[in-house]
Amino acid sequence: MIYVIDASYVDDYRLRIAFSDGKEGIVDLKETLLKDNRPVFAELRDIEKFKQFRVDLATVVWENGLDLAPEFLYEKLVPISA
Repeated sequence: MIYVIDASYVDDYRLRIAFSDGKEGIVDLKETLLKDNRPVFAELRDIEKFKQFRVDLATVVWENGLDLAPEFLYEKLVPISA
């Protein structure tokens, strides 16, 4: 099982995420937040609310209760070029 070990805010709706297998990169969640109209997603369109996250339960969790499966985040990962 893959899990998130670290995450930090980059800009816009992008996070830098490190995974348990050593892969690290940028995950852009803009499309996810804009296309899903459920209130828990819509609330995070406010950048200040989007920035209120932590790593917990092996993934990224926001203050409003939203968490995304680590596998979903892993699929969206764009590796950082060295």
